[in-house]
Amino acid sequence: MEYTQLGRTGLKVGRLVLGTMNFGPVTDEPDSHAIMDAALDAGVNLFDTANVYGWGENKGRTEEILGSWFAQGGGRRDKVVLATKVYGSMGGETPWPNEDKLSALNIRRAAEASLKRLGTDHIDLYQFHHIDRATPWDEIWQAMDVLVQQGKVLYVGSSNFPGWGIARANEAAARRGSLGLVSEQCLYNLAERRAEMEVIPAAEAYGLGVIPWSPLQGGLLGGVLRKQREGGASRSASGRAAETLKDPAERDRIQRYEDLCEKHGADPGDVGLAWLLTRPGVTGPIVGPRTAAQLESALRALDLELSAEFLAALEEIFPGTGPSPEAFAW
Repeated sequence: MEYTQLGRTGLKVGRLVLGTMNFGPVTDEPDSHAIMDAALDAGVNLFDTANVYGWGENKGRTEEILGSWFAQGGGRRDKVVLATKVYGSMGGETPWPNEDKLSALNIRRAAEASLKRLGTDHIDLYQFHHIDRATPWDEIWQAMDVLVQQGKVLYVGSSNFPGWGIARANEAAARRGSLGLVSEQCLYNLAERRAEMEVIPAAEAYGLGVIPWSPLQGGLLGGVLRKQREGGASRSASGRAAETLKDPAERDRIQRYEDLCEKHGADPGDVGLAWLLTRPGVTGPIVGPRTAAQLESALRALDLELSAEFLAALEEIFPGTGPSPEAFAW
């Protein structure tokens, strides 16, 4: 495993991040534990979760599964850089006020609840799951500063933030003498490159490590057309992949991508992950395996080197939007 520093921090993390969103809703607890053991054995050390994972009436279940895995000992907690998130409502069908978003009250309650479910005394990377347009940054940072001072949180990150949100957050933190955001999780992959317009440039300017989620665009970049022909690719039946494939032009684009990968003797899923590892500012993509075999497949991307010719051909198929303002002005 190759390691890199997370943004401008001294924290070293692997170039592949384990996403745990499937733990609980899709993958049962024993299999989830086996996947985490395999990830740790492979050198993956950044594990990403969120308080709402488990979804519906089972919100928090994923954090509990991580907690029961940590409780097995063997240095598991000490070896993991643990990342979780705050923002989404943890209430029932009729949530009570202050059970979501980024008020100081909810941040405090959510952090304490996550620590309890995770069975740990601190969160290494506490991430805002979404921007809160109603709560002032001075209030948000005051709440986070208290958690940092208490030793309950070490670093703070963001997820799904616009570029201007990253700028406002870190300018407010600088005025308070706080470290500010050190990472940004964003939707970023070959087929979805809008983050290159402003989010990634802002992250680079402020020293945030970029952690792309959905690196294969919901399975779209994982050889979906080949799998459909072979009777597989159940994930393509819904979500972003299915919507994209309804467009004949996009379907043709994906076919060109798969043909290019076949020409170079590479698996499309490996190529999608390996491409992200070549992008400026990217710390490592999040992979969310449902099985140990899927994790093993994702790890192959770490050894795949894309030639200049291959990268140029990918750029022709997925040209992206370009940086702002050149993307929409002279």
